[in-house]
Amino acid sequence: MAVEINVTGEVVTAFLSGELDHHSARFMREAIDGAVELNMPTLLILDFEGISFMDSSGIGLVMGRYRNLSKTGAQMHITGTSPQIYKVFKLAGIERLAKLEDSMKYRGK
Repeated sequence: MAVEINVTGEVVTAFLSGELDHHSARFMREAIDGAVELNMPTLLILDFEGISFMDSSGIGLVMGRYRNLSKTGAQMHITGTSPQIYKVFKLAGIERLAKLEDSMKYRGK
């Protein structure tokens, strides 16, 4: 359960790794929210390439970050999802909240 934050101009990218479940979601939320609050980005990118497992906490993580960003007008993109996570996000309607990159397109397949 790790989050690596990269800030480039007005873009904050959070590289998520490990398992995204109830226990790790809190740490990830705090790290992402801290970076957003400090940098006030116009775009937040959540990169799921390093996520090996995700339960419904992943949907909550995305929805909560969207709620926080909507107060500032910033956008959110989700990249690097596995085909399974991509499908879960599509079924949950996450694409209404964030730009959801096609997992196969992202991986160059």
